[in-house]
Amino acid sequence: MKKIISMLLISIFTVLGLVGCGEESSNNETVSTKEISEAETSTVTNEVETSDIQDTADESSDEKMLVIYFSATGTTKGVAEKIASVTGADLYEIVPKEPYTDEDLNYNDDGSRATKEQNDPDVRPEYEDIQLDIENDYSTIFIGYPIWWGQEPRIMDTFVESYNFEGKTIIPFCTSGSSGIESSSANLVEKAGTGNWLSGNRFSGSATEDEIKNWISGLEID
Repeated sequence: MKKIISMLLISIFTVLGLVGCGEESSNNETVSTKEISEAETSTVTNEVETSDIQDTADESSDEKMLVIYFSATGTTKGVAEKIASVTGADLYEIVPKEPYTDEDLNYNDDGSRATKEQNDPDVRPEYEDIQLDIENDYSTIFIGYPIWWGQEPRIMDTFVESYNFEGKTIIPFCTSGSSGIESSSANLVEKAGTGNWLSGNRFSGSATEDEIKNWISGLEID
């Protein structure tokens, strides 16, 4: 009888031990599965967040604006700065390699440099290297200049002929006491040969930011 009881007790302890090991193994597997799941989720989340940031950066780059201008006396510069302020665009000045003096700009002197340039449609004054990647970094470009002898300065012809504006929105603006922009704008469109050119606008040197805001709000740009 004692031998039978001993054998029964050994069997019971063996069964209990196996049950305990099974529960411990199950718990370990649950913990491991949970840890793996959390690690995978974290990795996927990081990849999504990185992708979103990159997409946003790419979209931002595609929508960058530029205000680029030539200003011999500072009048066009003032308007260009206001346009850049209103739009948040980058601002850049076209600087001639040979600066214009007051004598060069003497409207009443038939022998002045500017008079000779304006009378010769083939003249192309040079400018300092532009430290921008205009063709790849900007989608919308405001191009500003003064009106000289009823037309755009020849240096602007040099500029538009130097770039490919394919796929870009180009918005000309000028400063003048009385002459309009229509003729000079048409000249630039023809010489550029590429780009989606919108109707430009003439400003006086005293143009306000409110005037500029009203003009920009009527343009077909984002």
